[in-house]
Amino acid sequence: MDAELRRRLDQSGYGRPEFAAGYDTFRPAPPGALVELLPPLAGVERPVVVDLGSGTGLSTRPWAAGADEVIGVEPNAAMLRQAAALTPAPNVRYVNASAYATGLPDGHADLVTASQSLQWMRPDLVFPEIQRILRPGGVFCAYEYFAVQTPLWEPEEEFGAVRERTATLRQERGLVQQIWPVSRERLEESGVFRLVRQLALHGVERGDGDRLIGFALSQGTVSTLLEAGTTEQDVGLDRLRAAATRMPDPVPWWISYRVWLGLR
Repeated sequence: MDAELRRRLDQSGYGRPEFAAGYDTFRPAPPGALVELLPPLAGVERPVVVDLGSGTGLSTRPWAAGADEVIGVEPNAAMLRQAAALTPAPNVRYVNASAYATGLPDGHADLVTASQSLQWMRPDLVFPEIQRILRPGGVFCAYEYFAVQTPLWEPEEEFGAVRERTATLRQERGLVQQIWPVSRERLEESGVFRLVRQLALHGVERGDGDRLIGFALSQGTVSTLLEAGTTEQDVGLDRLRAAATRMPDPVPWWISYRVWLGLR
């Protein structure tokens, strides 16, 4: 693992005790439509799936029932331990490796996925590895959620305010990490894919106010800002906690995703 990646992992907050458990509990899972969509696009019924930046396995486990083999690639040891503890399926395994050097055989994967993770990966390093492990005719899919809607308005309004305030405070305090935002153009410029598409999907989950607060705290950008001495009031978590009391019971969460597809 190179020094830059190690430094980024250390600064992420994802290796802290108990962080992985909260991450897996409160974060959304991939939309079910994605699991249905990708195998036909790759022309297989039961694919070999490689999930880059697999974290706690939240984005890896949903493939177990419909895939021959599923491999989560994760460099963070704490997240990897949580993933292994939560994954009983015998066809799912995890490797402690970087997405830049997975150690997997050439052309091994029918599908390569990256859930909420591609923006943390250097394009000049990750796309050559995707090209190497993805067979011709295989499909790459990066996806990320960007909006949550519930039957209520105020709680997720305060959730959005926390994210905006967090970004501003991190900028003011010099805590911003470099990212490489995902886009259709970025996939096209990689030269790896014959065809590229961008689309939108949504998933439906259920959550209450406690989950919304846990979701906010499962953002490494929020937790590390608090550890650096910023108060909950500065971030707006006090207002989020107050709004969350209006959601005492689980209600539907409609979660919107941006999806980028590349055909190898």
